[in-house]
Amino acid sequence: MLHHQIQGQGSPLIILHGLFGSSDNWRSIATQLSQDRQVISVDLANHGQSPHTEKVSYQAMADDVANLIQDLGLKKVDMLGHSIGGKVAMTVTASYPDQIKSLIVVDMAPKRYPDRHSDIFDALLALDVSTITKRREADVILAKSISNKAIRQFLLMNLIKRNEQLKWQLNLTLLAQQYPALLEAVCEGISIKQPSLFIRGALSDYIEDGDVTLIKQQFLSVDIVTIEKAGHWIHAERPDEFLSTVRAFLNHD
Repeated sequence: MLHHQIQGQGSPLIILHGLFGSSDNWRSIATQLSQDRQVISVDLANHGQSPHTEKVSYQAMADDVANLIQDLGLKKVDMLGHSIGGKVAMTVTASYPDQIKSLIVVDMAPKRYPDRHSDIFDALLALDVSTITKRREADVILAKSISNKAIRQFLLMNLIKRNEQLKWQLNLTLLAQQYPALLEAVCEGISIKQPSLFIRGALSDYIEDGDVTLIKQQFLSVDIVTIEKAGHWIHAERPDEFLSTVRAFLNHD
């Protein structure tokens, strides 16, 4: 079973993180949303505390989430996914429509994407964690190849200490090897009827103006909202606007 954190009571909302992330990244947002619903924050396979697998695919990840919904005894859930978690959420909705009440996708289109992360994978794989005892040391080394401090801090959350030795918690080698699978388009040729909300950051290029037509073709009941002064990590950069947008959608009858 996928590792997950549950907060609050009421109508269930499942949150799926993005690449290199975990449910911990969404703790603050989940706490806010759990004031009036049950929020289940999930670690996707090969991330966080969830099991490592031998293959990476959106269908496999979607199957995992659907199994979790069933194991938790939930009938219908709202689902929110960010970045690749958004593609997983789309795939769950397409493959298991009876389980999904509504869908929220954060800064991701169903299209195929160009390579954006191979440089990050290379930098992380080049880091010899056996010679490092503190995240601060790793940060100094990574700074040579990843200049953005916020991105480094986000990535280094995956570095944990076990038996006095730092180790990667996520399945870094497998994700790097099978990263091309995460670039693939999803839900091609499928029409999704569930009420859907796509949230994009005005400063992000993950959902471009040209993608709006594609989204409207595949999602038959969709709203697309742009949050100003936000990049790809909308929930972290503009949390108040993000929360109000999500709540307005979820609470709309």
